Amino acid sequence: MIKRKRRYDLDWLRVIAILAVYLHHIGMPFNGDKFHIMNSESSKVLDDIMVFFEQFRLPLLFLISGTGTMFAFSKRSWFQFLKERSTRLVIPLIFGVLFIVPPQTYYEFIDNYNSYIDVYKNGAFETNHLWFIVNLFVLSIVLIPLILLLKSSKSNALIALLDTITSKKYGILLWVVPLIIITIFLKKIYPSDSKDITNLSSTFYYSYFFISGMLFTVSKNSWNHLRLHRKFNFIAFVISTILFYTYYFLPGDYISPYLSISSRWSIWYLVCALVSWTLVTTLLGYGQTWFNKKSTLLKKCNEAIYPFYILHQTIIIILGYYIIQLDIGILSKIGLLVVTSFPLIVIIYRVLIYPFKIPRILFGMKKKDNL
Repeated sequence: MIKRKRRYDLDWLRVIAILAVYLHHIGMPFNGDKFHIMNSESSKVLDDIMVFFEQFRLPLLFLISGTGTMFAFSKRSWFQFLKERSTRLVIPLIFGVLFIVPPQTYYEFIDNYNSYIDVYKNGAFETNHLWFIVNLFVLSIVLIPLILLLKSSKSNALIALLDTITSKKYGILLWVVPLIIITIFLKKIYPSDSKDITNLSSTFYYSYFFISGMLFTVSKNSWNHLRLHRKFNFIAFVISTILFYTYYFLPGDYISPYLSISSRWSIWYLVCALVSWTLVTTLLGYGQTWFNKKSTLLKKCNEAIYPFYILHQTIIIILGYYIIQLDIGILSKIGLLVVTSFPLIVIIYRVLIYPFKIPRILFGMKKKDNL
């Protein structure tokens, strides 16, 4: 039986992960990668920074979602769990696809439309950033048999093995080996970076963190081991970061005579997985000592973070479309986008969503009396 005790450290890490997603999307119009709107100039330095932070924000979010899934199931039958997941995920997803995402499509292809209503006339409906909700729902449903197994006594041997592995200083780090091997294998078959649930290389990668969160939750001692070995995991993270950027900046001409393009990509997936795993496990360890405290601010942030996630990219794209046309530098545009988008998202949340029952349901929030 999973003991349901509020984990304030995980709540804080969830908030931090969503804010990292927000900041990532703030930078996307300016880093040279393809986004819905793009500034005429791009920053290579910004791109070099963002490529690193890409490695942890979503893996951390999926791992915490895995823990949340186990906690949600711990006090429900599978049918009640399915109802809860549908209410908090499917309803916001449908609402988001119909009303939150279309403005993104409009501003991305604004030259192709005579008016906003053309988006609906053309049936141009996308999930865009809400792909995370799709994946989270599918994983929650597909993994119900595993959840039931982990809740039963049949998983005792597996949990004992998990506790034994994580008790070793190197145990948590070795956990990344299957992630590396299977990711490299699947990338050869599914090389796309698409986050679509059918892209199995991406889906497996995030599922690995999701299932790890589930396993940590049912384990009796793994959380404690993450805390005890946090300094070792931090050292592993620093070394992984050095390897990551060394390989990232290494000129291709130096290694192309010796390694095929396939081998070079395999090494890239390896260093990315190392950074992702070591940073996430480091945060889980230090989070228990830094963030595991109840606070009024955390309660408000934890309640608001899901609507914030649903809204943020649309607000960024609408405001960003006009900001990137200004004759000012990239840093000024980024700063202006932050100081306009963040308050606007908060105002929409507080004025239009938070006080009312129906908007709360549409944005996946709990009833006020259930908080």
